[in-house]
Amino acid sequence: METALYIISTPIGNYDDITLRAINTLKSVDFIICEEFKEAKKLLSTLNISKELVSLNEHNEKTNALEYLQMIQSGKSAALISDCGTPVFSDPGFELLKLCINSKIKIIPIPGVSSLLAALTISGFTLDNFYFAGWLSPKSEIRKQQLFSLAKRKELIILLETPYRLHKLVIEAAAAFSKNTHAVIAYELTKSNEKFFRGTLIDLQKVCEEKKLKGEFVLLIDNRKS
Repeated sequence: METALYIISTPIGNYDDITLRAINTLKSVDFIICEEFKEAKKLLSTLNISKELVSLNEHNEKTNALEYLQMIQSGKSAALISDCGTPVFSDPGFELLKLCINSKIKIIPIPGVSSLLAALTISGFTLDNFYFAGWLSPKSEIRKQQLFSLAKRKELIILLETPYRLHKLVIEAAAAFSKNTHAVIAYELTKSNEKFFRGTLIDLQKVCEEKKLKGEFVLLIDNRKS
């Protein structure tokens, strides 16, 4: 296997979404850098892959990234994976990536499933352009200010949040945006309970209340016609 850092996208819920290239790369590299051992071992066990695992997450990235760089510099090939989806994109790995770029280490992306693209393609909104706002502040007052600021943007806005803040985020978004603003909740993408909820933010607030929604999601707010 060529000495390099391979940035590998992994499934976001359904293991059948893993690509053949990702499987072959995971089998071939010298070691795998994962976010959390539990999730990585579960994936690798499903794929029948046994490989040296080391961790890189928000708690240890600054201290461990240099060590892994040195392992790659010694001639080893490494795969970087997160718990799900694509590393570095709203996930750990940026410090290691910067070190490898500065050290002229070859970096090879292995693309795969994306919750962002999956949500966009089923939204029913025109996709000429959009604004990825990502994760807002966990602090309620700051988050509300951010939403009122986003409401000034006449764009398709994409938000991510933790499962337990889904209902709260929709309530706060309904207060910040026009009551006629249409939105989509792409809920538990690729999983057996995958669902898509469409309507105004007020409609979606009611859906969250009635169904007691709590799960992984992407929220798309079409603020172009509000």
